Amino acid sequence: MTTAIRMKNDIFRKTFIGGRVILTESVSDSPHLEEIIKKTKAFNDFTEGNDPHGEHDFGAFDVADEKYFFKIDYYDEDYRYYQEDGRRVLTIMHASDY
Repeated sequence: MTTAIRMKNDIFRKTFIGGRVILTESVSDSPHLEEIIKKTKAFNDFTEGNDPHGEHDFGAFDVADEKYFFKIDYYDEDYRYYQEDGRRVLTIMHASDY
């Protein structure tokens, strides 16, 4: 199941198709928004430290000397409650938003 979840997460993160994408206010207001999105989509630096379950659901990167994170969470059909391998929500945030 982990391999299937990882594949779905990678496709969603790279295309933004198949779920919802949330940008925190600090990201949406950033003059570096395009680069933040580009780095999110291109991220491939998954390690045991940032991806202990092998699902590719979290990443951290720098843009203009600022730290940013992305996180993928899973929800039920109504996007209200957690559901394992459910509908995906990708949140992109500045480290200070975490």
